[in-house]
Amino acid sequence: MAVLINNYYYKKEDNSPVIVVEKNVGLNYGLLGNNLPSPPKVISFYKSLGITKIRIFDPNTEVLNALRGNRDIQVIVGVKDHYLAALAESEEAVKNWFSTNIEPYLADVNITVLTVGNEVIPGPIGPHVLPVVQSLTSLVKSRNLPILISTVVAMSNLEQSYPPSAGSFSPQAREQLVPVLKFLSQTNTPIFVNIYPYFAYVSDPIHISLDYAIFNNKHVAFQDGQMKYTNLFDAIFDAFVSAMEKEGVMDLPMVVSETGWPSHGNGEMTTRYIASTYNRNFVKHIESGAGTPKRPNRSIEGYLFATFNENQKPAGTEQNFGLYYPTNMKPVYKMF
Repeated sequence: MAVLINNYYYKKEDNSPVIVVEKNVGLNYGLLGNNLPSPPKVISFYKSLGITKIRIFDPNTEVLNALRGNRDIQVIVGVKDHYLAALAESEEAVKNWFSTNIEPYLADVNITVLTVGNEVIPGPIGPHVLPVVQSLTSLVKSRNLPILISTVVAMSNLEQSYPPSAGSFSPQAREQLVPVLKFLSQTNTPIFVNIYPYFAYVSDPIHISLDYAIFNNKHVAFQDGQMKYTNLFDAIFDAFVSAMEKEGVMDLPMVVSETGWPSHGNGEMTTRYIASTYNRNFVKHIESGAGTPKRPNRSIEGYLFATFNENQKPAGTEQNFGLYYPTNMKPVYKMF
């Protein structure tokens, strides 16, 4: 059982801090490990923590069956990348996929979003995203289902990101992503973006300070016109917003589908202290409702990556983004 103290959940039995809090922050639930708890245990674990938003990367039957009856948990379900080429060929293929993978769970699982591909734009699979998004959107609309259809993209779509006002897409992103963004804007459906200040920091630690990257900076690091930046996350977020605006896509909502910091695997840049500081400050930033300099005082929905360390990912940092150890479900570090 957990109790709410100062907006954060704590376990009663040992007063150990819980990772995720409040309504705008969710967790990514990855399954690339051979020592993970069973899905029923994980869903019970989420409920004990008061988590109401999760993201899974494919319509895994064990996870979706474990979610039955837990409609207080909102679920984002991914369409696996390798299905996109076949699904893009016809609406009938999309209908068959939906009837097999989603339909059986609609009555008792709160599926709120389907994401078509994960970071496949820009790339060889990218052109398949739009037709699948369009077909799934038509399908859920015809059924009057309250499910949003979108895709997940990385910051690799940006050709320029500094300063944020100069944010612009690469030529390939303009070709593959912009039509998707324009389609999403017609239904006011958010684009889902993965934002990792960690990767920007480790690529240039000489010019990017650690405090700026993990929200520990307390002063204005730089000013871009009238916009004042104190942290790297806001600068990356706003660069993507600027890039959309340059393409005529105005005011499209953005959801942060992934963010986080590894606790091990890259020397002094990946300690448990740094990871806990980044994630703690990210949660505070999201829950403050401050938004970003370009979108001030606007709520942001964000999903921390990831629930568990996953030992079947590539060795190094990729195995160390988890908030919890899979074997005992204990926190990798204390956040509060």
